[in-house]
Amino acid sequence: MKTYDAAVIGGGPAGLTAALYLVRAGVRTVLVEKLSPGGQVLMTEDIENYPGFPKAVKGYELVDKFVEHLAQYQLDRLNDEVREMAPVEGGYRILVGAEPIEAKTVILCTGARYKRVGTPGEELYTGRGVSYCALCDGNFFKGKTVAVIGGGNSALEESLYLSRLVDKLYLIHRRDEFRGAKCYQDKCSVDPKMHILRSTVVDEIVGDPFKGVTGVKITNVKTGEKSDLGVDGVFVFVGFEPVASFVPEALKRDKAGFVITDCEMLTNLPGFFAAGDVRSKNCRQVATAVGDGATAATAAYAYLEHLHV
Repeated sequence: MKTYDAAVIGGGPAGLTAALYLVRAGVRTVLVEKLSPGGQVLMTEDIENYPGFPKAVKGYELVDKFVEHLAQYQLDRLNDEVREMAPVEGGYRILVGAEPIEAKTVILCTGARYKRVGTPGEELYTGRGVSYCALCDGNFFKGKTVAVIGGGNSALEESLYLSRLVDKLYLIHRRDEFRGAKCYQDKCSVDPKMHILRSTVVDEIVGDPFKGVTGVKITNVKTGEKSDLGVDGVFVFVGFEPVASFVPEALKRDKAGFVITDCEMLTNLPGFFAAGDVRSKNCRQVATAVGDGATAATAAYAYLEHLHV
């Protein structure tokens, strides 16, 4: 069984950054990623708010830069899924596929996945008109018409943000009442660009192979009336969930399942750090993931140094 000083679980911006900082410090590190490096960044066509790229950068291009930078250093990689993880004497045992490994310290960078509505067309047009981040993609719909699906704080807040950019916005919620805070509801109700459709579900997101999203098919669940809306984009805000089903039971998490850390990315378990979207925090952006990864790696290095004293 192979042993390492540090195991970085997840190959998104946080994980790639953490691995980079660790190997540059001479730490024997393994990077575990079940898919291609990049995480959700690969789902983003253009990133306009990452510092240093004033004309925007393609998601895959930014990931390629991260990977190219990391490729200059010696790093073990395991391309498989983490199935189990448990504390053992001196660190943690991690089952990657069918292969167990051990590490003195762990940095969890598995991220979070946006909850899907499950509507036909959603997966097909993700990144081509279907988005899960208004801050990331709102500028692409300036002066256009969009639909927002959801009824919680995120849906209402993101709708208010989008209404400053778009020409028209349909806010679609399956229930009679919104779950979001009343202050957001009040603002949405008087926004002249916002058309609120309660008790309504999206049956299908439709589009064109070349143009992307062109509309949605909806149904009023009370009356059964069906109709079509012409829209240029669809924003889905029905929540998101951390990718952390395999972590030790003793690891503290918030009500939504996100991992609780301090400002140094340390969890309640010794030598166990978390960085990026899997953390319990408010801002989930590429820039903050990179910062988390650097902070976690620096703290993990200090932890290892303390072990060797």
